[in-house]
This record gives sequence, structure tokens and C-alpha cells, in this order.
Amino acid sequence: MIYQRFLKPVLDITLAAFLLLVLSPLFIIISLILVFVNRGSPFFLQTRPGQHGKPFRIIKFKTMNDRRDKEGILLPDTKRLTKIGILLRKTSLDEIPQLINILKGELSIVGPRPLLMQYLPHYNEDQSQRHLVKPGITGWAQVNGRQSISFIQRFELDVWYVKNISFKLDVKILVMTFANAFKSRGIIEDEVPWKK
Repeated sequence: MIYQRFLKPVLDITLAAFLLLVLSPLFIIISLILVFVNRGSPFFLQTRPGQHGKPFRIIKFKTMNDRRDKEGILLPDTKRLTKIGILLRKTSLDEIPQLINILKGELSIVGPRPLLMQYLPHYNEDQSQRHLVKPGITGWAQVNGRQSISFIQRFELDVWYVKNISFKLDVKILVMTFANAFKSRGIIEDEVPWKK
């Protein structure tokens, strides 16, 4: 409990600030490239549920452009996903701006992934426990399957994490996250249909 309430937030802010400083050249380069490629903002902002379901705006690098058809309707995601966007997703570099969310106290380095607001009414009492803690950039469900497991299984892993938070577990998840990144295993997808 002491770790979760006091030490974890301090470690989150310290690590996020350090990573932003180290990655600042890459952050600037990617931002400039995306301004040119997307012909607009390099960032994707979307409202997500945070701790206790409180809404916040998640920040990511924008991996899709805003191309529309003749009627002004956005084209399908597959037609708007840019080449640089594919690379950013594959390497998870599109997640870098979320370090800003951590500094703002909205995210944690490790925690259940923040999904979409419209999913909130679908959670049962047990699944809702995933919102007892701050959501994270990476989590127990992400290092144990990502897209290869169902949403129900992800929720079970998220709730297990909430009940077993510890410094040792967070370190294990971070190590597994970096290992998976180097192996280029799957892309974390948040915007997928609800599955019963």
C-alpha cells in the first residue's frame, strides 16, 4: 500500500521526466516529420477514463492523417494510416507523448491500459476494479498476450494486477515490455469493438 500510494507516483514522475529529457531529440524529430506528413498536428488526443473513471485526454503521436472522401467523411483507418505511422506503432514510439500524461498525474508507467469512455457501462463489478488505480502505458495484460487474448482475459489480468501491485511486479512488467518491444511483438490496440 505504501508503494502504491507514495513511492509509485514518485517513481513515475522521476522516470517520465528522465525519459522525456533523454528522448527529447527523438520527440522533436518525430513531431516535425508528422507535421509535414499529416499536414497538421503531430499529436492525437482522445478522452479516456482514468483512475476512478475520471476522464482525461491521452496524448499520442498521430499515426493517421485526416484524409476524407468527397462527402467529407473520414476514410477508413487502413487508408489513413501513414508509413511513418506504421513504424511508430510497430516500435511503440507513438506512446512517447504519454510521458506528458504521467507528469500531469493522469497516467502511470505501469497499469491497466486506458480504453474508450463508451466501454465504462459494460464493465461488471469485478472488471470495474481496473479503474481503482491509474491507467498505464504498459501493463500486465500487455506483456501477457496483447491482441492474442480476449478482452475478458485482459480484464482478468488487469484486475489481478490491481490486487497484486508491488515494486517487484512493476519492474518485471517493465523488463517484459522492453523484451517484447525488441522482439516486435504485436501492437497495443485500444480502439477495438467491445467483446462479451
